[in-house]
Amino acid sequence: MATCLFSLIPFLLLSLQALAQTPTAPAPSAAGPVNLTGILDKNGQYTTFIRLLTTTQVANQIETQLNTSTEGMTVLAPTDNAFDNLKSDTMNNLSAQQQIQLVQYHIMPKFYTLNNLILVSNPVPTIAGNWGLNFSGKGNQVNVSTGVVETQLNNVLRQTFPLAVYQSDKVLLPEDIFGVKSPTAAPAPPAKNSSRSAGSSPAEVASEPSPANGSGRKSVALGLAIGLGLLCFAVLS
Repeated sequence: MATCLFSLIPFLLLSLQALAQTPTAPAPSAAGPVNLTGILDKNGQYTTFIRLLTTTQVANQIETQLNTSTEGMTVLAPTDNAFDNLKSDTMNNLSAQQQIQLVQYHIMPKFYTLNNLILVSNPVPTIAGNWGLNFSGKGNQVNVSTGVVETQLNNVLRQTFPLAVYQSDKVLLPEDIFGVKSPTAAPAPPAKNSSRSAGSSPAEVASEPSPANGSGRKSVALGLAIGLGLLCFAVLS
């Protein structure tokens, strides 16, 4: 038995040496930060939206919020064709602040799957402040409406927490910027002259004689007295 154990010692030493020389598999590294513009660029046809995300610095806002929030985010990305279908000069007529709000209106400060969006309570808040989106649908069909435009969300670009990205075939125009403006109220009619009597027409008011003053009455009385005096003088003569 002792001889058998001694014969196994070289085998055990070789096995331990082989294990020591076997490289250990590296531990999986943590996933890097989610890059929205990289996701859009990889899928193509989002050049205009990427440019707006960058120039308005909303891309930085999204990156910061993804790294600090536990709610995640959802982005509805309009295609280049969606921007091309806008009326000419639509984007050029927007101020810098309105361009920021337009981009923010396509982003919700919470992660939603397509199934979640069918069940949400409308309107769903966006990072554009109090401007919300309205969702409806059934099964795999999800519609989004702004009050100005409505479209379907069909293509899923990403649906993994913390970021969901869906393709929008129309630019989501917020009603606060692109809604129909109410007509300007008609000016109020000029106030009537308080000196006119009720029910009198302008012609009647114009034809009314001005009341005689005291000097006028004296002149009339003096004229009558002179006339009577001349008449009496003529009769006596």
